[in-house]
Amino acid sequence: MPKIKTNRAAAKRFKVTGTGKIKRNKAGKSHLLTHKTRKRKRRLRKKDLVDATNVAKVRRLIPNAW
Repeated sequence: MPKIKTNRAAAKRFKVTGTGKIKRNKAGKSHLLTHKTRKRKRRLRKKDLVDATNVAKVRRLIPNAW
C-alpha cells in the first residue's frame, strides 16, 4: 500500500487542536472591508472550529496531522 499524501492546500488552512478538533479561519476578511463594521471585522479575526458535518472530509485531506 502506498503512503497517503497530505493535501497541501488543506494543510495550510486547517490546524488540529490538542483535543483533536480542527481549527479554521473565518471567511470574508480578504477584501470589500470598507463597508463592514469594526465589530464584524474584529470577530472575523478569531479562529473557529470546523463543523461536525465536515470534520470527516477535512480529516481525509490531512491524515498525518494526528
